[in-house]
Amino acid sequence: MLNYAASIRFSPYVSLNQNLKIMSLRGQRTTTTSMDWDTFKSLISKLERDGEYKFCLLITIGVFSGLRIGDLLQLRFSQFENADILTIQEQKTKKTRRIKINPDLKQIIERVKSRMVGADTNQYIFVNKYGTKPIDKSYVNVKLKELLKQYNIVLEGNASSHLFRKTLGNRVLRLNNYSNESVILLMELFGHSSPSITKKYLGIREREIHDVYDSLRL
Repeated sequence: MLNYAASIRFSPYVSLNQNLKIMSLRGQRTTTTSMDWDTFKSLISKLERDGEYKFCLLITIGVFSGLRIGDLLQLRFSQFENADILTIQEQKTKKTRRIKINPDLKQIIERVKSRMVGADTNQYIFVNKYGTKPIDKSYVNVKLKELLKQYNIVLEGNASSHLFRKTLGNRVLRLNNYSNESVILLMELFGHSSPSITKKYLGIREREIHDVYDSLRL
């Protein structure tokens, strides 16, 4: 049985580690890599501690949901209140997607929202400073780079919002020993059209090819 639900559990507060690294699969050369799960937990704890509430929630919801950044930025607090399922229409595919709201995710959203000045239930979670619309995608990438540098997190590729989805994907894969079944699950979760696309997205295919070379012996 796939270990998916257990893969996204964490305590809201964790010990802090100053020597954080972002991990990629051996031989992987993707634009953006994924975060080690402990690094992810430590990062969001630090963001909450330091009052970076908006990006604490952006990274947390991004990892827990696997949503694309365009869909993430449209979310409102009301969609998580008194609900077990998050229902959205994906901007890219126009398909309706239903996402089970993890209890830990719901808890951190409620806790962080209570600390955000002026947060309104019907407001965009990631509203801009003028309170008129969601923050811009390009701003997310710029701010993400700043935060990774601030917390001494070393990334092997470009920092972008793909980091959220890839962190989820690699967490699920590692807990399920990179099984074909877990690739199929992630293919459906990410909305990919084939397992090969999912493998390429997460850097698995290149790793498999490199393993072929490593397997040769004289």
